[in-house]
Amino acid sequence: MAKRILVVDDDPTQRRILEETIKRLGYQTVTASDGAEALSKLEQSEGSQISLVLLDLVMPGVGGQEVLDHLRKCPNTPPVIVQTANCSIDTAINAMRSGAVDFVIKPVSSERLDVSIKNALKIDILQDEIARIKHKTTGQMTFDDMIIRGEEMNRVATLGKKAAGSNIPVLIEGESGVGKELIARAIQGESDRAGAPFITVNCGAIPENLVESILFGHEKGSFTGAIDKRKGKFLEADGGTLFLDEVGELPLDAQVKLLRALQEGEVDPVGGKKTVKVDFRLIAATNRDMIELVKEGKFREDLYYRLNVFPIMVPPLRDRTSDINELAPYFVTRFATEEGKKIDGIDADAQRLLKAYNWPGNVRQLENTIFRAVVLAESSMLTIADFPQIAAHVDGFDAIVPEAPAPAADQSFHEGPAIIGNETTVPHTIEVSTSMDANVLGIPAMTNGGEIRPLDAIEADMIRLALGKYRGHMTEVAKRLGIGRSTLYRKMREFGLEARLN
Repeated sequence: MAKRILVVDDDPTQRRILEETIKRLGYQTVTASDGAEALSKLEQSEGSQISLVLLDLVMPGVGGQEVLDHLRKCPNTPPVIVQTANCSIDTAINAMRSGAVDFVIKPVSSERLDVSIKNALKIDILQDEIARIKHKTTGQMTFDDMIIRGEEMNRVATLGKKAAGSNIPVLIEGESGVGKELIARAIQGESDRAGAPFITVNCGAIPENLVESILFGHEKGSFTGAIDKRKGKFLEADGGTLFLDEVGELPLDAQVKLLRALQEGEVDPVGGKKTVKVDFRLIAATNRDMIELVKEGKFREDLYYRLNVFPIMVPPLRDRTSDINELAPYFVTRFATEEGKKIDGIDADAQRLLKAYNWPGNVRQLENTIFRAVVLAESSMLTIADFPQIAAHVDGFDAIVPEAPAPAADQSFHEGPAIIGNETTVPHTIEVSTSMDANVLGIPAMTNGGEIRPLDAIEADMIRLALGKYRGHMTEVAKRLGIGRSTLYRKMREFGLEARLN
């Protein structure tokens, strides 16, 4: 869904011109004839859907400056671009000091307005990201920091806010990548434990023989290798929140001690002589069917009902596609800024593609997909060609995927495999004809002049082949080549291979 812009101007002709211009630029519009009407619309429920305000400064009644002064006192207000026929420097300075992100002079051209709107929206996203990181670091992240627009996630936020009002155990259920940890952090940020420790434990990543030590702590010398005393995650979370991710992976022995910790508010360190009181809020998360685990005897029934006091089910991304309209532009702006690339957004066809895809990896997959597209993009707008792996799985969409190209015309290669002594080495890559008219697979190692080809030329051929064979799937390409993704991207830039993925 296109961003919605509130146009505030007392001149009906000017208001109509701006409305039509903004629509042609691809945005939705809402209009107001004066400052009072603008503030009313911003304060109503539709105000949450307004992404930007184009505000006339000089109006009868409540003027633009008064609107700015009011908005500066309110949280979560959209960015404001002010416009006026008065082009004095003092007017511009006052408007910017009052919170405006840009200043345009009437009559503003379509090109100037387009640039101003795009910049304002980018600034807004980046400011939100800075605030989100700060709140996450300090343990004060709330549901207002999350990018949620759809009805499904609004229900999740409503439940989370209710859970935050008490110390009740919460079980967050949902597929991998839907954002369960962010929801847990938001619950803490909405509670009276905001700012307290938020300790995360991935239960599926702990070696079984160390589960009790990591969770409950141990005394020095309590077992081989225990050279120091360890507090354990429960004590680290004292006064705050303990988040147990993938709680269904806990071994049965640890489940018994977890049940005691929940019921009695105390833990037994390994090798300890007495229990230790601990004050914590428990939030658990799982992507497993917990009822099935209970039936199979892999999870204690009494612990399940102790954890499942307040369940919250997070829907997968495919069931809340309206959130893609907010998440995708946010990721584009964020990664474009990090990578230092000028990308204005995603075109309409690519947006339809993203909404049509099933997203088995949910928000995490969407984030990584946008990251890859931004890194390899050659134009200022992301198109279907920037999402070849996604287009290949959605009916009605097609994109050019990288193929292993033939050697460049200015390169003359030795016909046949590379010969070392009496042995023949034949890497299984680009097809080359031998002097015996038999076809073999190999990368040319020598030129017609008998000179060895540079290693970077051979390496570039290998990357071209891998990109074609694995259809541009960067994780798989990097894995098969035995290098990291960042190294792969760097080498592709060095060899000029980025354009082949568009």
